[in-house]
Amino acid sequence: MAPETRVPVRRPETLPAATGNAGGRSVLEGAFALLEAVEQAVEAGPTRLASDCGLPKTTAYRLLEQLADLGAVERCGGSYRVGPRMFRLGSAWQPHPRLRAAAREPMRRLAQVTGTTVGIAVLWKGETLMVEWCPEDARRPDPLETRMTWPWFTAAGKILVATATPAPLLGPLPASWARDADAIRERGAAFDREEVVTGVCCAAVPLLGVRGTPVAALCVLTDPAHHLERLAETARRTGRMISAGLRGR
Repeated sequence: MAPETRVPVRRPETLPAATGNAGGRSVLEGAFALLEAVEQAVEAGPTRLASDCGLPKTTAYRLLEQLADLGAVERCGGSYRVGPRMFRLGSAWQPHPRLRAAAREPMRRLAQVTGTTVGIAVLWKGETLMVEWCPEDARRPDPLETRMTWPWFTAAGKILVATATPAPLLGPLPASWARDADAIRERGAAFDREEVVTGVCCAAVPLLGVRGTPVAALCVLTDPAHHLERLAETARRTGRMISAGLRGR
């Protein structure tokens, strides 16, 4: 597996010592920047987290200790990791109120039938955000499941970008993207052939809400030996079943 690229954390403005509305917003920005840095690092000390966020170490340490007292992060020796309170709050979020209920059983069957890991993703701030995982064998979770955010050009990200209206703001796109997006829309699926992680390939299809617009993507992760076009056809059938559940049918 290729080494992971550290995603830069958006750096907040310098935190003022004064309180008040402006200061409160800055403190919140610093706290959330630290939470994002902790999530990306999995576990790290205050020096690295402060550096990732562009905060003074003393400020970062103070905020981390406050977050630990609230259960948002967890102390682990001299390091910090995501805490149980953030896990509880985050696990309650879903991009559609019926998504988990509609997807749970179809995802489980898809993982068993294909022998692959199945996931659901959305686009968030120009990245692919994984919101649900279903490994083929729950006793052997895929190590990729520990990472929640990926570049937009995963298979799931591609299908969502290609079908989004209006187009999301992603910055400069590859010169071939317009042609690639047309092909993705025509076949109703997107592929990733080891473009993000060496040894991992993926097929993704859209999950459609009430108005027929994509609310998330269903993706199937496998190795290069699998035929992605065949996996995509199986995923399409599962995607149609989940989409029907989202529309209350």
